[in-house]
Amino acid sequence: MFTVAALYHFTRFDDPDALRGPLRAVCESGGVRGSVLIAQEGINGTIAGPRAGIDAALAHIRALPGCADLEWKESTATEMPFPRLKVRLKKEIVTMGVPGVDPKAKVGHYVRPKDWNALISAPDVAVIDTRNDYEIAIGTFAGAVDPETASFREFPAWWAANKDRFHNKRIAMFCTGGIRCEKSTNFLIEQGVDEVYHLKGGILQYLEDVPEDESLWHGECFVFDERVSVGHGLTEGPHILCRACRRPLQPQDRTRPEFEDGVSCHQCLAEHSDADRERFRERQRQIDLAKARGDRHMAGG
Repeated sequence: MFTVAALYHFTRFDDPDALRGPLRAVCESGGVRGSVLIAQEGINGTIAGPRAGIDAALAHIRALPGCADLEWKESTATEMPFPRLKVRLKKEIVTMGVPGVDPKAKVGHYVRPKDWNALISAPDVAVIDTRNDYEIAIGTFAGAVDPETASFREFPAWWAANKDRFHNKRIAMFCTGGIRCEKSTNFLIEQGVDEVYHLKGGILQYLEDVPEDESLWHGECFVFDERVSVGHGLTEGPHILCRACRRPLQPQDRTRPEFEDGVSCHQCLAEHSDADRERFRERQRQIDLAKARGDRHMAGG
């Protein structure tokens, strides 16, 4: 059993590149894999490994400038959910692409999972899911607005085109772990929205804290690792991943004629050229060869 830790923290790093090597070394020595993004605005990532390795990595991150009060969300995985470790330098730890958005200055009102149902059930509250369309497709809260965005970068334009729909409404927003809402609530406040709320700890905290028989969540929550989705209690969901488009699939989608393992699915068949699919087939062949040797290919699978 592996421990999975999802974390983010907004703080000022004067030299983020200098933090990469030491963090990678700590993770590698503890058998930790996953993906970590570091930028001048902070750190964001999901890592997995043995308990001791995760504890060492988290202790190292908490010792970074301004990270003493780091919060993270833990769950478990029966198999290592990441094929390798990536520690990358980025302009933003979650990309919105709007200059001046600063969650350290001001964000919306945090709402604990136990209070979320009452808030989103109020008639004067509009609930907005800030995640991508393929995430929303497998699960969301009852009555939530789907912006139908393919990436978080599209959210500001969507808001500009749709803000009149929410006149005189309180706005409640949510995302997987909370990081996108840190930026989206700051953005809406700067746009002049008076009352903005967001789910503290995100969907993951809600699914852990709120009993299923009291839940307003429908479906599964997409996660960016090999588990693909989790449900109530953060148990691993039924979904698999299309290796061509990285979208979630139900197990029965493998029987559809458009599905070819590692090459295409019904959601992306028309999105790739024949040359793309040949390249994907070769990648899948290498994955299968690695499995036959008892190894794991860097692409996963």
